[in-house]
Amino acid sequence: MRASADANGSGGQRRSLRVRTAEDQRSHVPVHVVWEITLACNLKCGHCGSRAGKRRANELSTAECIDVVRQLAAAGTREITLIGGEAYLRRDWLEIAAEIARHGIHCGVQTGARGLTRERIAKAHAAGVRAIGVSVDGLRDLHDSLRGVAGSHDQAIRAIHDIRDVGIEPGVNTQINARSMHQLPQIFDEIVAAGAKYWQVQLTVAMGNAVDNSAILLQPHQIIDVVDCLAGLYHRGRDLGLRLLPGNSIGYFGRHEPHWRSMTSDIEHWSGCTAGETTLGLEADGTIKGCPSLPKSHFAGGESRSTSIDEALRNLAARTVRRDGNRGRSFCGSCYYWNTCRGGCTWVSHVLEGKRGDNPYCYYRATTLAKRGLREKIVKVAEAPDEPFAVGRFEVRLERVDGSRAPRSLGLDDKRRKRGRLVLCQSCEEYIYAGERLCPHCGASSGNHPGDPSAADDQLALDLRKSIDEVERHGRRILEIAAMPGENEQMPSPE
Repeated sequence: MRASADANGSGGQRRSLRVRTAEDQRSHVPVHVVWEITLACNLKCGHCGSRAGKRRANELSTAECIDVVRQLAAAGTREITLIGGEAYLRRDWLEIAAEIARHGIHCGVQTGARGLTRERIAKAHAAGVRAIGVSVDGLRDLHDSLRGVAGSHDQAIRAIHDIRDVGIEPGVNTQINARSMHQLPQIFDEIVAAGAKYWQVQLTVAMGNAVDNSAILLQPHQIIDVVDCLAGLYHRGRDLGLRLLPGNSIGYFGRHEPHWRSMTSDIEHWSGCTAGETTLGLEADGTIKGCPSLPKSHFAGGESRSTSIDEALRNLAARTVRRDGNRGRSFCGSCYYWNTCRGGCTWVSHVLEGKRGDNPYCYYRATTLAKRGLREKIVKVAEAPDEPFAVGRFEVRLERVDGSRAPRSLGLDDKRRKRGRLVLCQSCEEYIYAGERLCPHCGASSGNHPGDPSAADDQLALDLRKSIDEVERHGRRILEIAAMPGENEQMPSPE
């Protein structure tokens, strides 16, 4: 059985506060809120989507922030993550954190950790902060280059140790781009050694500074190597006590999906963007958005000085993926999984072409095209304005592996779009729709069509295989221990 993720996202037994219920979705409860409380920052990240650095001129006052916390508590929010810029550069950040904790909401902080001293961490813990995630974007030289400040890597690793020693379970957040993708195994080893217990990974997305430095962006076909690597690290992490959490931009389906998407012991899969539905983002000036990463130009539901949280949620309802009427474009528009996935992360697709519904950073999409000798490439055709959360414009091109252009008509899914409940194929462990007689991925008899006596419970089958894996892993460990000489053990002398 897979361990449930606790409130901090690690492998404990408590049910995660972020797990959305059907009632949460129906009622649009803002279960998880990511709140930029200031845009002030002491780093100079070349991939920063918000172009953080200076404070906003009209950031909310302490009293206004306290009122926002009260409204979120009344709306049913269970977790708030404070970000910046750098959250602790705001003088009243501990007062805001304490108010969040006072309302029984789990309070976390995401930080670049430059200047995050042990004293600050201890004060955060006393105020009620129970999760701190530290950004580590590469080994020392790469991290310092991406973050724009020499020594920032060493400060980040030191902060992980300090967070652990103070009594907060430390986590790490890593941006994956063309420069960092090859260092993922080494980053894994480094953060495990530092004591991290959870690792959220996400793609560097084409917004703000990342548009200016677009050479660092992954090309869509590289998502195959990235996801294959991360999936292997996920399984290694389970053995070492590190929970790898794929962010919403890491997608979707394919052979790894049954293993790592769930925050509970159930087998779960990507089921669509939750922006504006059970997730909210807040900017320091009070802007209420469906997601902290989305630009306010298209995804704001109001400002807290003039709009209540409840009213903003109503304003955002028509822009959620289940209500906006988007039917998808290109491969996504033809995709077998569209009615479940709905185009993946809204942020990833919107920043490329100005609208959602066509997400080239999809594992299933990239692997399907690769089987035909095709791949996709993004090409920047317009720069982003010099303002927070600004987007440029990119063209998604289809090409053959030799780099020659291919017609877009070749880049569609060859499996017909379906609707219904997803189950696992017992042969290839990829998701298929219940009622399919043959798996559209491997061609095997699915064993799940009505009346088939050989139908197997996919949950039971996967749990059984995982149990066998666990037994084998423990067996290997016993053999390793048995082969180790004890500290005082000596070989017997020949008689």
